[in-house]
Amino acid sequence: MVQITLLHFIYLIFILLVIVFMIFKKDTSLVCILGIFILGLVATGSVYQSMMGVFNGLAYAIKELLGTILIISIIVAMGNILEKTGVNKEMIRPFLKFIKTPDLAYWIVGLVMMVVSWFFWPSPAVALIGVILAPVAVKAGLPALAVAVSMNLFGHGIALSSDFVIQGAPKLTAGGAGIEVSEVIRASIPLTFVMGFVTTLVAFILIKRDMKKGLLEVYNLQEEEMDKEYWLSLSYRKLFAALIPIAFLLDIVIMKKYNLQGGDATALIGGTALFILMFMLLVSLKTKAIDEVVNYLIEGLQFGFKVFGPVIPIAAFFYLGDEGFLSILGEYLPKNSTGLVNDLGLALSQIVPINKVFGAAALTTVGAITGLDGSGFSGISLAGTVAKIFGTALGKGTATLTALGQQAAIWVGGGTLIPWAVIPVAAICKVSPFDLAKRNLIPVVIGLIVTTVVAMFLI
Repeated sequence: MVQITLLHFIYLIFILLVIVFMIFKKDTSLVCILGIFILGLVATGSVYQSMMGVFNGLAYAIKELLGTILIISIIVAMGNILEKTGVNKEMIRPFLKFIKTPDLAYWIVGLVMMVVSWFFWPSPAVALIGVILAPVAVKAGLPALAVAVSMNLFGHGIALSSDFVIQGAPKLTAGGAGIEVSEVIRASIPLTFVMGFVTTLVAFILIKRDMKKGLLEVYNLQEEEMDKEYWLSLSYRKLFAALIPIAFLLDIVIMKKYNLQGGDATALIGGTALFILMFMLLVSLKTKAIDEVVNYLIEGLQFGFKVFGPVIPIAAFFYLGDEGFLSILGEYLPKNSTGLVNDLGLALSQIVPINKVFGAAALTTVGAITGLDGSGFSGISLAGTVAKIFGTALGKGTATLTALGQQAAIWVGGGTLIPWAVIPVAAICKVSPFDLAKRNLIPVVIGLIVTTVVAMFLI
């Protein structure tokens, strides 16, 4: 029999408080820090130990997330040097000859955005794709708003919600659920395919319909000069444009051959990006590169901690639900406890008849709620924790439920439905962020419904 204590009730109350704060679009960092403190106070009976617990919780979360923060920082730093040298333009140039019709423009811009976002994350990819491909797509007859939709759905939707290469999102959700990152990735593959296919197809159909009705205006964006002054000559730009994709493709081959997953896969991608950054600086700046490497790394780290800064207190609280409790507060759980989240899941299964339909619908709802802050990442630890509760109650399906919550959270908050989250894409394409979010609404909602139904059969 599961022993439910005051610690379990407090943890559950703060989970509900986090959800309420997210519904009202309020930051949850303060709630999570207070949650850690009160759990520590009840567990230890000591104010100073509780305050130490808060600090230890933040340190534990940073330690768990440091690899993810670091690789994103390095990728962004590498993206900056690609832009300064003009190599990014040459990497995209081969695709320009294929964008001849509005239909091709929609799918090519989207697919290129997706692939680039998998390796460089959507934030750097927006500038790269938007500046070069958006004017070409508009010239081919695709309205600017439709270009923005394509970039959003394929980049901030498919690529960010799956995050197969950098693995920042599955790292967070897996941590909340207490399972391996590889389990979340495997479970997310069919959900990513269904969500991506349905959402992009529905959006394409609606765009075609409104173009025929004359509801979408086509106007030209200013096309950036492809051959302005860069740090590298054209021959060097072409050489690096060929070598960089080959380097990352070799990483994928190595991952497959040596079965590298999770942190090992992240380390390989990060190490490759770091050496590309250093080598390109050496070629372009010669001896000055010695002083510039650290500056680019600092810029990247500033970006990384800016993105993950709000996530750290939230992740710290949700790590308490599993093995993190011992590291953060100490041995204060009941002897037969398998973790706060596991205990709550088992207790729930004994009280309420949980089924696959209810579990899948609940995770999509929770994931969508966590995305309402416009981050997409701030609440996915919560989605993982709730998935573990329901998975434990069902006796199966934790990985699928975790992947489903991740999909819902990032599709809603990662840059497709929240107006202030779509601003970068909207600005590049010179459209209203509110019009873009409104245009994305029907495809994303239909996609979430279909994906939730599919998840019910996969649990």
